[in-house]
Amino acid sequence: MKFGVVIFPGSNCDMDMVYVLESILKKEVVKLWHKDTNLQECDFIILPGGFSFGDYLRSGAIAKFSPIMKEIIGFANAGGYVMGICNGFQILCETELLPGVLLHNTTHKFICKNVHLKTISKNSILTNMIGDKSLKIPIAHGEGRYFADEKTIADLENNDQILFKYCNKNGEVTKEANPNGSINNIAGVCNKDRNVFGMMPHPERASDIELKSTNGRKLFESILSKTLA
Repeated sequence: MKFGVVIFPGSNCDMDMVYVLESILKKEVVKLWHKDTNLQECDFIILPGGFSFGDYLRSGAIAKFSPIMKEIIGFANAGGYVMGICNGFQILCETELLPGVLLHNTTHKFICKNVHLKTISKNSILTNMIGDKSLKIPIAHGEGRYFADEKTIADLENNDQILFKYCNKNGEVTKEANPNGSINNIAGVCNKDRNVFGMMPHPERASDIELKSTNGRKLFESILSKTLA
């Protein structure tokens, strides 16, 4: 499987992602500049975290106009796999490849810490191998509060599109476990066709034993087990 990692001006988690995919998982990785118009026959596209274009206007609002996004939208609409992490999730919402928006945290402060995630949908290449145990994965964002209108939330629930919710270490979804005020504690979602995924936490920062956590690696191993089966 060949991965493409998109780099925007202001991206700062691109090399973290490349390291995990290339050095830990031993997969072919291509770095895609935001002005590129060729996805170089990649099988899976990842939009990494960071502050694309300085997060001016809204996070991801300018990045959605980058030339490569036209190619990514076409790729996704044709069934190609696309994943957005943190700023990448924000960009996917701005392009409407994913439903909802990411707003300022309720504290209006940047939050950087480990959180726990409960896997909600197992019907996804991202989550099919995770099991029931909560995941400990870091977040780092100022605009991570997921929001959508009542109908959209109902559709997400009914279509099993909610991938993760913030929870405590025991896997209980509580108000106290919600770090940013996301509606219904939502931390990650997918589209109806289940080929586009977005999440605010950073699994690439919890994939190396040197960082004392490999919980995030489970997501990538899940992807590989399903796509290479």
